[in-house]
Amino acid sequence: MIDNKIEALKGKLIVSCQALPDEPLHSSFIMGRMAKAAKQGGASGIRANTAADIKEIQKEVDLPIIGIVKKDYDDSKVYITPTMDEIDELAATGVEIIALDATSDLRPNGKSIDDFYNEITEKYPNQLLMADCSTVEEALHADELGFDFIGTTLVGYTDQSKGDKIEANDFEILRKIIEKANGKVIAEGNINTPEKAKRVIELGAHSVVVGSIITRPQVITKNFVEKLSEN
Repeated sequence: MIDNKIEALKGKLIVSCQALPDEPLHSSFIMGRMAKAAKQGGASGIRANTAADIKEIQKEVDLPIIGIVKKDYDDSKVYITPTMDEIDELAATGVEIIALDATSDLRPNGKSIDDFYNEITEKYPNQLLMADCSTVEEALHADELGFDFIGTTLVGYTDQSKGDKIEANDFEILRKIIEKANGKVIAEGNINTPEKAKRVIELGAHSVVVGSIITRPQVITKNFVEKLSEN
């Protein structure tokens, strides 16, 4: 059943339904309804943050979910599913895919991505895992480790990728990853038009994740306001 769900993501849209504590729509109930709206619009999967939101979303839709937990730790820049505590929280929900920061940045307590990946797969050998990466090198390293999915989620958000943009030069970073990786590549990050979403699939991405431009009204509103303010 899970295999069929995952295969159904090929060439399709995954909608990220997330709202952080300081955002107006922060509520598991609202995220559940957001996921329901995304499904009605034709989404084939959901990306969600925290077990509470995931459980609510699971009540509303039967789509495959990429689960994460965003949490800050004082001794690490990594905040997407940074430790086994967050992995355990997600695994308990039965979520189909767990995504985690797979960058070269060290996790809390100085743990490398290699050590963390081995720890996860030893405890949860059947859990599908997605690597959120920021550079081509990180993506290919995650692929070598054995991640099931390789994502471009963090391009431009880390020190090592500062200034990079996923859509630059006709998605050059994505194309390089697709060319060399064995795992399924998921395009994610600043894909804010239907045309860009279509393009990444044409380039060979397995799926595309779109978030803010669909599910964060404050971001969408700001885009309109800034455009109207231009001289």
